[in-house]
Amino acid sequence: MKEELVADAEAAALRGAELIANAALAAIEARGAFSVAVSGGHAPWRMFELLGTHELAWGAIDVFQVDERVAPEGDPDRNLTHLLASLPAAGAERVRAMPVNDPDLEAAAARYAARLPAQLDLVHLGLGPDGHTASLVPGDPVLEVADRLVAVTGEYQGRRRMTLTYPAIEAARSVLWLVTGADKPAALAKLRAGDPSIPAGRVQARDATLVVSADAAGFG
Repeated sequence: MKEELVADAEAAALRGAELIANAALAAIEARGAFSVAVSGGHAPWRMFELLGTHELAWGAIDVFQVDERVAPEGDPDRNLTHLLASLPAAGAERVRAMPVNDPDLEAAAARYAARLPAQLDLVHLGLGPDGHTASLVPGDPVLEVADRLVAVTGEYQGRRRMTLTYPAIEAARSVLWLVTGADKPAALAKLRAGDPSIPAGRVQARDATLVVSADAAGFG
């Protein structure tokens, strides 16, 4: 895993947006399209905004969700709410939202999996202080799912969730980790070590870049 240490959350967002834009340009040039799956949480909102500073052929880009909380449309708990508010308008139109309001969540997860490309070009991941990534959370049976690309979790922090599974993430051409925040050093150390005691440590990516802010790395 390649690692880039940056000064702060703003620098991480700038670099993350640059890496996504570069990956998009390369994929569109090589294959005519770019598929990216993005995670939730507070850290990436600024990164999504900064994608608007890059000249991207949004018509050739599909934006999938890595995970989503089961919550009503427009709810502030929904990753989608903030994703649509952060992306430039042309990017927001390309979002393929997880169908978490379907009464049959398992069937909805299967439908979403069928919409995914055979191989995502890039998956963006974050890191929780407890070592979770996507909605692959400690102790949940979803961690052991190997026969589906999308699965539904049990309740975590008050919400059930829909998430890409390890097979979907690990099939991607590349993974971008964006890690910021002073509550992350312990989990970050385990991620770096590939420690399987945390969900994030179990991700085996083909190609991965870690963009980490100084506070997340334990500096300052």
